[in-house]
Amino acid sequence: MSNTRTAGRAVRDVNINLRANRKQRSLIDRAAAALGKNRSDFMLDASCREAESVLLDRLYFALDAETFKEFTTMLDSAPASNPRLRRLLTGKAPWDR
Repeated sequence: MSNTRTAGRAVRDVNINLRANRKQRSLIDRAAAALGKNRSDFMLDASCREAESVLLDRLYFALDAETFKEFTTMLDSAPASNPRLRRLLTGKAPWDR
């Protein structure tokens, strides 16, 4: 998406074309209407959200051998005691009270 803005709104300066069958278009239109959006806004939002998720899942970081060993040791060790978290997880949910 473009970073160009007009009156606080991003300017759309490229087209993305795709073909769908009637059932797919109907499903998308119903979902867009449920959120008060038009088809284009709904599809762009959903596509960008999925694209970000895919890219974040592929985040790569490299560690030297010693740092990797420290990292895996931390992952393998038991979590520190957290009484507030324990109380939250063992207490009744607000809707069950």
